[in-house]
Amino acid sequence: MKALRIYAGPVARASLAAHGLQPQHVATIPGAAGGPKGLILGAMDRFLFGEWLPRSDQAVDLVGASIGAWRMATACLNNPVTAFERLEHDYIHQHYELAPGQKRVTADQVSETFGRSLQSFYGGRIPEVLNHPRYRLHIVTSRGRHVLHTEHGLRTPLGYLGAFLTNTVRRKAMGAWLERVVFSSTVAGQGRAAALPFATGDYRTRQVALSEGNFNPALQASCSIPFVLRAIQDIPGAPKGAYWDGGITDYHLHLNYPGAGSTQNAINSGASRAHSTGASGQMNAPRLVLYPHFQKSVVPGWLDKGLKWRHRSSPFLDTMVVLAPNQDWVKTLPNSKLPDRTDFTHYGNDLDGRVKAWTAATRASQQMVDEFIAWLDKPDMNLVHPL
Repeated sequence: MKALRIYAGPVARASLAAHGLQPQHVATIPGAAGGPKGLILGAMDRFLFGEWLPRSDQAVDLVGASIGAWRMATACLNNPVTAFERLEHDYIHQHYELAPGQKRVTADQVSETFGRSLQSFYGGRIPEVLNHPRYRLHIVTSRGRHVLHTEHGLRTPLGYLGAFLTNTVRRKAMGAWLERVVFSSTVAGQGRAAALPFATGDYRTRQVALSEGNFNPALQASCSIPFVLRAIQDIPGAPKGAYWDGGITDYHLHLNYPGAGSTQNAINSGASRAHSTGASGQMNAPRLVLYPHFQKSVVPGWLDKGLKWRHRSSPFLDTMVVLAPNQDWVKTLPNSKLPDRTDFTHYGNDLDGRVKAWTAATRASQQMVDEFIAWLDKPDMNLVHPL
């Protein structure tokens, strides 16, 4: 059974048909929120960042929320293959011991343990991330506004209820409760944040320059699921307030990638939409969004999970190529599904049982990589499905 499914927007599909996929075609790589589901992409991350992308030399924007932010920051470390192996090991073996009679760990427990793990993981290595010669990191967080400006036992649940109801009516209106704040690598020698690889007219957005002083708080905030972890309050260099998981505003990073920049990303129709034309009249390399993802749908926000009409593709994704597991293949994995947060409850204190299941799933995911390598060597458009 095939493990990999390839999906492409119309611009990307035209480019693949004409030119296949080369590492120099990639302009942006997103990393979705989704907790343990992201483990299924470990083998793909090691191949892309350890073997494939090093064959090119263009700058690449890495955009991440939650575990996707952790993955994209890991890609910026020296020797990313070893770093991704450690990320996988650390994530699989994280454990929160339940006391007798305790049904779930507290947000304080999870935040404290997770914060220590991030400090250990990136200890002394933050400059590697911030000064990577090619990769520009963008960590997405969600900042609370008004009622959600600070975390509070009563106001926070009420604020999220208001955000949920508002979002159901109109996604952009949720900006009254929560705004997107992106922490970005700085431009070498200039000290300003690198340009975002997506347009921001879709939702209330701020951008902050990443630094050694705010890297850990920003990354932990991007992973801080409401009510599961504590919000990170008042990140250095950023507007004051409570910062939560970037997946709340941008669950799967359904962002306006073709809208970024100017003429180089302008799109018209057909195959020409995948290219920009230089002064000499020669076609430049395609500027594609390569998206290793754990499903086909690119859901805009965390509160959109139950709103199926927002799971469809849009022109925002026209230049995107999605690499996702075949859902029939997923059924062959332990528990017939991808690793997810329900496994913490399902296995409880049975750490060995969860580690065994998650390790088996991650090892099986090498099949996705093998199939992708075969496709790169001999592109077959019959295997590329509309996104």
